[in-house]
Amino acid sequence: MGIAFDEMKGAGEAIRPAYQELSRWLAELPPDTLEFRRREAELLFRRIGITFAVYGDAEAQERLIPFDVVPRIISANEWRVLERGLRQRVQAINMFLRDIYHGRDILRAGLIPDELIFRNPVFRPEMNGQAVPHDVYVHIAGIDVVRVGPEDFFVLEDNARTPSGVSYMLENREIMMRLFPDLFARHRVAPVERYPEELLATLGSVAPHASSTEPTVALLTPGVYNSAFYEHSFLADKLGIELVEGRDLIVRNGEVLMRTTEGMKRVDVLYRRVDDDFLDPLTFRPDSALGVPGLMSAYAAGNITLANAVGTGIADDKAVYSYMPDIVRFYLGEEPILKNVPTWRCREDDDLAYVLDHLDKLVVKEVHGSGGYGMLIGPAATQAQIDSFRDRLKHDPANFIAQPTLALSTCPTSTAAGLAPRHVDLRPFVLTGRDRITVVPGGLTRVAMQQDSLVVNSSQGGGTKDTWILHEDI
Repeated sequence: MGIAFDEMKGAGEAIRPAYQELSRWLAELPPDTLEFRRREAELLFRRIGITFAVYGDAEAQERLIPFDVVPRIISANEWRVLERGLRQRVQAINMFLRDIYHGRDILRAGLIPDELIFRNPVFRPEMNGQAVPHDVYVHIAGIDVVRVGPEDFFVLEDNARTPSGVSYMLENREIMMRLFPDLFARHRVAPVERYPEELLATLGSVAPHASSTEPTVALLTPGVYNSAFYEHSFLADKLGIELVEGRDLIVRNGEVLMRTTEGMKRVDVLYRRVDDDFLDPLTFRPDSALGVPGLMSAYAAGNITLANAVGTGIADDKAVYSYMPDIVRFYLGEEPILKNVPTWRCREDDDLAYVLDHLDKLVVKEVHGSGGYGMLIGPAATQAQIDSFRDRLKHDPANFIAQPTLALSTCPTSTAAGLAPRHVDLRPFVLTGRDRITVVPGGLTRVAMQQDSLVVNSSQGGGTKDTWILHEDI
């Protein structure tokens, strides 16, 4: 795996420029200050009510994501490269999705195997030939990025369906500003507070052509038992829009109407946090009680914008991910700014043979897995786990990809034993509207709270940090 890059110290003992002020501040802190502030932050999070439900956990309603009070800092120059790469990638993803559901030029060019698309369980034939307002499929993207060196950033995966975590990005910043105003005063940190305003503007900009000049936006949630329900209610409140469940909506004359205290009101844009399968029982799963009967007919008629569009899961697929460099080149005629992690596609015989021979050295993931579930981290696995995964691979190789075990960068993190390096990743949020792409300066930094652990997912015990993008290099 190699030695992890230390984002504060770099390769040697000298503090990197972006971290010098933080290092001085940490040196001036009285003992136990960070631990005191950590407990204060936890109390604030409990008071606000931020919880993260883990399915199958009897104490799900009480679970807090651990919050680390030492910020992660990224320089303006580093961010400029990341931002350009994120814009490029999301633009290519939108062009790819439109092509897959219309002309399919990339398949005719032979760059991606047909069966990877058409036999994919998240490909939605219902979207074939269907126009979506303003040709935008992925309005909100969460692109997971990891760092392995001073200038080496890799995209780990693309989240193009219903990416979550932005509420933690916003709440982390608010808590940090309350707890450490003196530290903020010593830095010029780019604000993330505009995200709700930018999101609402993005959603409003992609309303159907026939909408009024002030389109009505609502957020569709599966309900209180969903693991991300806190975020759904948080965002609806921040955006000043209605939080609705399927039972609050009705389709009449090809339009989606919302029950309000003043009667029925047309909805133009639905920011949906309900998966494709459950959106419309007349089109997808007939047993779904979460969706809206007839929603897809209103969608086909062009009377509602769904954000994100139906069928975007094909861009989440980890086997499709392995083709992203080709996708960028095909649609944009440019070299990818952000690199992919080298990936073995277990659906291919040669790749499968290599993976089976090197399971103890690789990370193996389900192509539709998320949350850190259903994966094998070879170097940290027992022989029994490796043997079990080998059987799964042989039984259904097309369901898996494998990647080398990257030495994720580390950031200083407050632990019971004092400051210590812990591995991190970053999920920036990219908004695509009718005529512009917006990247919020920051994102959700997730941190593996356990020593030497590479698993940053909150569902697997990972925590979060505030992410500071400096306004200018120092």
